[in-house]
Amino acid sequence: MGASSLQGVVTSYDPISGDGTVITDTTLTEYELSREALHGSVFRMLRQGQRIVFDLDDRELAVRVRIGSEADMGTPGYPQPHEGDVQHPQGGDADA
Repeated sequence: MGASSLQGVVTSYDPISGDGTVITDTTLTEYELSREALHGSVFRMLRQGQRIVFDLDDRELAVRVRIGSEADMGTPGYPQPHEGDVQHPQGGDADA
């Protein structure tokens, strides 16, 4: 599943252990953060309620945590510049 990006909100995060969870916006599915979720990221830590974009690894752990723009987050009133781009979190076919 790791090819498609998801959007969600951090529900918990422990900066000492790196343990945490995130819940998706669309399905309200909760995923655990990988211990490597912030490696290579602009984030040094996360806070509860923070909006993020992330991928899932083969174990269905949240990885590659990053910040999304308003368009990435699907905020109403912002253009979706990547419409039709299946490699982008806001692109592709909704039925795919």
